[in-house]
Amino acid sequence: MASPSINIILFGETGVGKSSVVNLIAGRKVAETSPETSLCTMESTHYTLFVEGRQYHIWDTVSLEEPEVGGINGYLPAVQKSSELIQSLSAQGGVDLLLFCMRGNRVTATTQSNYRLFYEVLCGSAVPIALVITHLEREPVMEDWWTRNVKSLEKYGIKCAGHACVTGIPGNEKYGLSQIVIQDLLTGYDGTAKYSMPPEAWFIQFFRLFGLFAPPKNLKGKKLQDFLTKRCGLDSKVAEELVKKIDTKA
Repeated sequence: MASPSINIILFGETGVGKSSVVNLIAGRKVAETSPETSLCTMESTHYTLFVEGRQYHIWDTVSLEEPEVGGINGYLPAVQKSSELIQSLSAQGGVDLLLFCMRGNRVTATTQSNYRLFYEVLCGSAVPIALVITHLEREPVMEDWWTRNVKSLEKYGIKCAGHACVTGIPGNEKYGLSQIVIQDLLTGYDGTAKYSMPPEAWFIQFFRLFGLFAPPKNLKGKKLQDFLTKRCGLDSKVAEELVKKIDTKA
């Protein structure tokens, strides 16, 4: 009997090379690579790839801006689209795995915020997450980056079920090894942990982001309730109760 397909969300801040990672997994160019300098699109891109005979559905998500650019208000459109993606995948069996792409340099507040947004807030820490460390072509031994930085990642609260240290530059002498490493990461996942988002669950967890950023100035009361119901499809009664709880805590 064929192994079930795996649903993967690929995410990370701007400039980490997510498209290059998709091409690395595929072993050929299937995704266009370009400098990720802005939020040029708010849609996710879907790829169907096969590794050792198993089907992987990979959704390359929107890039998230630096948190200081617009605070939580700047995150709302990206959070909305990401939530819609997770809810859509819930109808397709759920999210199996998160792949968090990050550059092979020091861990920043943006790195931490991106991790917390997807893993802790949107997926409730209920789905396995693996790290893909990119831009390591200058490392004599790419895995040495992990050895040097794993303690720093833990200090920032970034935990994972696996990792791959890679370069996404075709033709680089480490490219072949990078492909083996990331494919081994995927095939090593047994596909047993699925996450299906209840319709209202992420909205409640979403407001944990207030601990990361300043509370929104223009998204309160009736305006917040309208946002939850009209733009995000939350049940009106649930939205009303949620807004009351938020107003009580304010």
